[in-house]
Amino acid sequence: MTRISGFSRLNKEEKINWICKHYLDNDLKEKQVLQQYWNPDLKLQKLHDEFSENTISNYYLPFGVAPNFVINGRDHLIPMAIEESSVVAAASKAAKFWEKRGGFKAKVFNTTKVGHVHFSYEGKADQLEKFFQQNKEQIIASTEPITRNMEKRGGGLRSVELKNKTHELDNYYQLECKFQTVDAMGANFINTCLEKIAETFETLAGSSDEIKDADNLLIIMSILSNYVPECLVEAKVNCPVDDLAKAEEEQELFVRKFKQAVQIANVEPYRAVTHNKGIMNGVDAVVLATGNDFRAIEACVHAYASRSGRYQSLTDVKVEDGSFEFSIQLPLAVGTIGGLTSLHPLVKLALRILGNPTAEELMQVMAVAGLAQNFGALHSLVTSGIQKGHMKMHLMNMLNQFDATENERLQAIEFFKTHTATHNEVVNFINRIRA
Repeated sequence: MTRISGFSRLNKEEKINWICKHYLDNDLKEKQVLQQYWNPDLKLQKLHDEFSENTISNYYLPFGVAPNFVINGRDHLIPMAIEESSVVAAASKAAKFWEKRGGFKAKVFNTTKVGHVHFSYEGKADQLEKFFQQNKEQIIASTEPITRNMEKRGGGLRSVELKNKTHELDNYYQLECKFQTVDAMGANFINTCLEKIAETFETLAGSSDEIKDADNLLIIMSILSNYVPECLVEAKVNCPVDDLAKAEEEQELFVRKFKQAVQIANVEPYRAVTHNKGIMNGVDAVVLATGNDFRAIEACVHAYASRSGRYQSLTDVKVEDGSFEFSIQLPLAVGTIGGLTSLHPLVKLALRILGNPTAEELMQVMAVAGLAQNFGALHSLVTSGIQKGHMKMHLMNMLNQFDATENERLQAIEFFKTHTATHNEVVNFINRIRA
């Protein structure tokens, strides 16, 4: 039996010893793998240990940068944390292409975030509505001690509305609350407000004449939503069709294939998922580098891609009067203060590289990274194919698997300039030169 009581109370060394004994056959090499990723700076290691629970080591991702991005006329170096080959290279290549064509334009439409008090009520809907309208101002006022500082920064609670959802689930209602959180992602702020609203709502209901039997009202939960369709940013690029290729016939063919590639992602979910995953390669890399919540952003973006009832492309292309325009709209709830942004040294560095952006400016950078990534992927797909560039970048990973020497690496790089770098071909090449 390998169950344990009190694991969290063990120190890190004791945790590792227990894991090695029960799961790793007391293999000292495996223990060394865990320990070699510890930071020798004890203060920094303690900081990382306290980000999560039951930490036994650090898990590294490459931290890179993509240069040459011009966004709204301003130069940007975009930090990206990602392990997948060719993502940073593709983004950089797209940035360089569009840098000569006016760069990227980006704007934020809104930054409204949403949370709900979910509750059930078995009484009459009109009585509940009357009670809510009579007590709405008092419910909002009850959050004032929580919202005071946020309001000083320009944010706060913007509205509280009663939503009748009984047509979807028996006795189900919501208090839908909308917030502005300025440069904070605001999850803790929103959840604290929601819990106060629920408490006040429930207390007032207990002494209400409109709600005859308060026992019929039951608060289920109070929680923010990571779906923020109003928290919307747009990025786009445009240029004359003539700028897309040298020869006229190449221009027409490229535009025709590129446009249809996006249209396919609008009608074929199998393609749309991969299409949008490529976009999120760029977005997530910036999200991670800047200490934001990529799980929340992924969930939100994919829900947004399904808002029509069909899962579709997040990007759009228009070709009119000899002009090519490629654009993206994304719902992004991000922050540049609070959380890891003030704790993780590399996150602080990433934000400094970006010029210490506001949350709206960071939204724009993320949208641009996603659009650049999608442009690079589609450009490869409709021209040379995706594998040529990807496998070239992946070559180093394959050579590392074989502990290739520096001389073997140089020979492999030269050989695969003119040969396709599949795993099988790399194996054969290594075996040949070693023989």
